[in-house]
Amino acid sequence: MTKTLTAVFDGHTLLPDSPLDLEPNTRYVITIREFAIPGAEGDAWDVLSTLTGVIDAPVDWAGEHDHYLYGTPKRHPEGKT
Repeated sequence: MTKTLTAVFDGHTLLPDSPLDLEPNTRYVITIREFAIPGAEGDAWDVLSTLTGVIDAPVDWAGEHDHYLYGTPKRHPEGKT
């Protein structure tokens, strides 16, 4: 049997992120490997830059967000925001 799980070490104990269905009083071999988030190397700005991008959207998207999200009439139909 092989299981993969994530856990947090609080300084004394490993705390699994989800319940384990293991047999009590059974000896197990545990391999510890640090969990790395893909693209999380570097400082906070490096992490944020991996999560950002550019999307294709109308130029009045910010000013007319209710129209695009909820279908309400445009506040400025001639495109002026």
